[in-house]
Amino acid sequence: MGGYGPATTGFSLAIKRIGDRLEKRFGDQVEIKYVYNILDLGYRADDIIWLVESGVLTLGYQSSSYLTDRIPAVGVVDLPFLFSDQSTARGAMDGALGRALTTRIEADTNFRIVGYFENGFRQISNRVRPIHSPADMTGMTIRVLPSKIQERTFQLLGAEPRIMDLTEALAAIKAGKLDAQENPFSNTVTYGVHEFHRFHTTTNHFYVSRPIFVHRPSFDALPKPIQEELHAAVREAVAFQRDLHVKEEDDAAAAIRKAGGEIVELTADQHKAFVSAVNPIYGEARKGLGPAVLKLVDR
Repeated sequence: MGGYGPATTGFSLAIKRIGDRLEKRFGDQVEIKYVYNILDLGYRADDIIWLVESGVLTLGYQSSSYLTDRIPAVGVVDLPFLFSDQSTARGAMDGALGRALTTRIEADTNFRIVGYFENGFRQISNRVRPIHSPADMTGMTIRVLPSKIQERTFQLLGAEPRIMDLTEALAAIKAGKLDAQENPFSNTVTYGVHEFHRFHTTTNHFYVSRPIFVHRPSFDALPKPIQEELHAAVREAVAFQRDLHVKEEDDAAAAIRKAGGEIVELTADQHKAFVSAVNPIYGEARKGLGPAVLKLVDR
């Protein structure tokens, strides 16, 4: 089982929880090994996709945005300001939307999708100035995930988006070659970005999930009792990770402030200005993704 974060993150603790439950139930019938952070071995964050799909790793997780080049319909969950709150987002991913994404991903990959971790709402950090309105982002270079919808979102906000892998983005941030990035506070702190970016704004512009995927031939070859226990272990681990994510976000905000960072909490009117600025993307998405996909997130 593998990921791309330190062993102390909620994602790493959650996959360890999956393994612990399997070992407790099946003893020496199973052997679990962990690679908590593939970056430590010289891989890129996006390498986890092929590492699992080829069977080098059996189980991994990655933000759904990394699959949008191969499966454009998955980009529907990259639409900005799609969910008003955490409860609504979780309900969608646990319901019809999550099931539809699973069907589409499994149809075009060598994965079994067994659940969705919460990466959560994303915020903007930068080294230039406080952001209170879209105008404050004019001309600002910002790293985004490999998603055309995310790229277009920041174009509409007046920024200059750069699609980059995490490893590339971190190097550019440390070298001062990138003005901004967007992530949950917990990711911003986990990867040390808050040491280089002073200004942070709680925009909640995207809600991103991380599919938990298993190498399909390996999963399908497992005895039925192990398959069923794996599903049960994942459900438990997802609930655990989501609860932990809330605390991680609070702890990360405190760490940002302790490091001298400034966090801008948008007012309702300021938030509305961001929503209005990106509104054209919904008309574009109807043409690009089609009405059937858009129905899954019809508000």
